[in-house]
Amino acid sequence: MHAITVRPETSEDARAIDVVHISAFGGEAEAHLISALRASGSYNRELSLVAELNGRIVGHVLLTRVPLRKDGEEKIVLALGPMSVVPSQSHRGIGSELIKASVELAREKGYGAIIVVGHPEYYRRFGFLPAKDIKVTCNLPAPADALTGMEIVEANLAGGGHVEYPEPFIELF
Repeated sequence: MHAITVRPETSEDARAIDVVHISAFGGEAEAHLISALRASGSYNRELSLVAELNGRIVGHVLLTRVPLRKDGEEKIVLALGPMSVVPSQSHRGIGSELIKASVELAREKGYGAIIVVGHPEYYRRFGFLPAKDIKVTCNLPAPADALTGMEIVEANLAGGGHVEYPEPFIELF
């Protein structure tokens, strides 16, 4: 198997990223979400990673800065998603590489935690915990068991809190 390269998104990658999400999710909703986030103040290209295989973009993950609020206080954490891999390249570890690179990027950039709405069994493999166990909720109308979180900095999620996803995420649901 050829090596997977994970790197930050560049401005030239936008269309290829759209293709990855459209093919993985079978529709354009996630591609529209990323476009809306790019046009918003919550987007940071440094927090967007692509996976390349043989020089072709085959996966993408986006981290978005979101507030975690509790008792009138707020801290910034990262929301992971959307994350996808083109179906023809699934089951090759590309998604795992993207998740591991996301966690490392969060650590390097000094973020204390990552929250994700997705398949809980998948994310638990990487150390994400059920939101109910860490007392974290969010403003998305997603099933409670779909929300998981990971502390990058010990005790960063102590006491839990409520994550406020930006409007483009809400529109996706």
